[in-house]
Amino acid sequence: MSELKPSRIKLGMLTACLPSWDLDKIAGYAAGRGYQALEVAVWPGTGGRDFEAAHLPVATFTGEDEERTRALLDRHGLEISALAYYENHLHPDPEQRAAYGTHLKHAIDTAQRLGIPYVGTFIGRDWTKPVAENLAEAERIFPGYVEYAGERGVKLIIENCVMEGWHPDGYPGNLAYSPELWEWMFDLGLYLNWDPSHLTWIGIDPVETIAPYADRIVHAQAKDVELRPHDRQRYGHFGPARDRTKNAWDMGWWRYRVPGRGQVDWGTVLDRLYEHGFTGTLSVEHEDPVWGGTPEKVVQGLDIAHSTLRPLIVA
Repeated sequence: MSELKPSRIKLGMLTACLPSWDLDKIAGYAAGRGYQALEVAVWPGTGGRDFEAAHLPVATFTGEDEERTRALLDRHGLEISALAYYENHLHPDPEQRAAYGTHLKHAIDTAQRLGIPYVGTFIGRDWTKPVAENLAEAERIFPGYVEYAGERGVKLIIENCVMEGWHPDGYPGNLAYSPELWEWMFDLGLYLNWDPSHLTWIGIDPVETIAPYADRIVHAQAKDVELRPHDRQRYGHFGPARDRTKNAWDMGWWRYRVPGRGQVDWGTVLDRLYEHGFTGTLSVEHEDPVWGGTPEKVVQGLDIAHSTLRPLIVA
């Protein structure tokens, strides 16, 4: 009988849900609650969108910043599983696209200095062009980013979020949402930050995607989704058409939830991750409107997520 390998899955959280807290305060909460790792948000902090949290100054990261960050992690007994900078690297505005690329490289440089294995981002999409042209453009751009990261001992991980709000008509704004597209991006040297919530609402069984792509799922996000089929009878799968200007992110018939408050079968998800050798971090991504709005409510949502997932992770 073969010997079972010890579990190395860690439960973490993405810091972007607490943009008004500094990293030290987040780390104190996370360690006290029993989280083991942080997926640290590193947007520039320009305030362009409400989820642009800036928890490490990667664009100006100094030796003093490095020492302070290492000391913070040691003090709280935590590790950083990945840096998170999810932007549209195929943005139609060349200046905006270049700025995103520059900041991505800053994140990679900081990951190298801190010994962090992954930087998470998106492929994105130029919504003025068809998919084929976007894929060709990504094939031109991303090998350079992959090479830059690889030279520094870092892997780029792409979240399979649809990012429908980036497209004026609510169509996919991040061309990494399906296994078909994963296979394409893996050929570019990219890896997957696997999130079951997005797969669920677009009609893909997330559990069925684990085994075929286990060697490329190196990090995972724990986000749930609540489906409302009755509302889908009004809008169809693509959500509101006439009222999209009110809220580009409101698809009308589903919403994100913290783990344990939606449709995802977390027991089976964890079982399959273990079965197929996943040894990375499962990072809670909190975008639940019920448990949001204030830091106090967000923390309650993170508590729910921890209580749901922690019993499923082998001690």
